[in-house]
Amino acid sequence: MGHEAGMSAPHFMAGKRVFGVGLHKVKKPQHRKLRVKTPRRVVEPLTQQQVRMFLRSLRRYRDIAIVHLMLLCGLRVQEILNLKLTDVNFDENRLCIRGKGDKERILPMPDIVLQSLGDYIRVERPTKCSGPELFVVLQGKRRAQPMTVAGLRSLFRRRRSNPAIKMANPHRFRHTFGADMARCGVRLPVLQKMMGHAYSSTTLQYINLSLEDIAEEYERAAKEIQKRYETS
Repeated sequence: MGHEAGMSAPHFMAGKRVFGVGLHKVKKPQHRKLRVKTPRRVVEPLTQQQVRMFLRSLRRYRDIAIVHLMLLCGLRVQEILNLKLTDVNFDENRLCIRGKGDKERILPMPDIVLQSLGDYIRVERPTKCSGPELFVVLQGKRRAQPMTVAGLRSLFRRRRSNPAIKMANPHRFRHTFGADMARCGVRLPVLQKMMGHAYSSTTLQYINLSLEDIAEEYERAAKEIQKRYETS
């Protein structure tokens, strides 16, 4: 056997695949990069005190109306900038919104939103604007021109010097809307429609109860559980 093996060695074609005798190249194992799953960052909703403090810092009807649309209607920055004057239906208390993918949705408006929008249009919005956009620049060379993303965000940036409302940005106001709706018992499919999400999973990920909510619920539940096991 040893002689036959030695005789066959010179006839072995190195580097060739000879499947019949079980000889073939072995592929080098591919080392996959280690992927570490990072936890999703929880966005805390604003507190009542933070919201009140931020609203008190505003000096223009336009700015109050913008914040109300984020806080009470859950609008995104671009959705606010896309609004046209004709999208506001004061007679039926409705607002037509063009969201992501140019999808339209209709939202009811609370009285306080109607009032702030009405005050802005009646008192501050120039009668002759360059376009149909609802929110425009109110002073300077670009007066009566449509607001830009940078212009809208500067409304929040200028208030970052106050530590109490430093985290009050557009995304957090919209998040607070979602959390407030969930606290009040709004069902997931309804909230999904209101926020303009294509998938319910997005709405679930978007809404996180605050630590205060968790603590309150735990305390309430713990008291009930303790009653069950009282021995006295």
